[in-house]
Amino acid sequence: MAEGSAWQDFERLAAFIFEKNGYLVTVGTVKTRNRQRRQYDVIARKDGRTLLVECKRWSGGRYRLSALKRAVGTHRERALFYESITGEDAVPVIVVLIEEEIRVFEGVPLVPVHRLNAFIGELDAYPDGSSFAEYEGGDESGAEEEVWPEEADDGIAGPAPVRTGSRYW
Repeated sequence: MAEGSAWQDFERLAAFIFEKNGYLVTVGTVKTRNRQRRQYDVIARKDGRTLLVECKRWSGGRYRLSALKRAVGTHRERALFYESITGEDAVPVIVVLIEEEIRVFEGVPLVPVHRLNAFIGELDAYPDGSSFAEYEGGDESGAEEEVWPEEADDGIAGPAPVRTGSRYW
């Protein structure tokens, strides 16, 4: 996908990848309650699982990591809002255009679009929905463990995370 493509094309690409993996997909859904409004880039459903996908196509920049961390907080709040309206359990996921230094932040996977198909395949292999939980904190199954980069007050990230293990979507 070219860097200069419209953001809607990026959302449609993510939706297409989910559809090709058997998910029922909606794009650009808006939910409203008590004058509060939330928009969801992609909602993907399969086998009783609902994924709320936020698509971020930021390019390089010194504040990108800080912005991603803020986006995770916002997206987690959107997921709670969605759950309160629909009664469905929802898994927040952020799809990014380029590889990031981090892959999971506060329980939300940050999946590069070029690895989205592999992520979905791995997610489908774990029907309980916990396939990425181990990526954040590590476990005995051989999954990767990451040490998060620290940010200085100027927003510049510290060293890249240290990765152990072998699995990677």
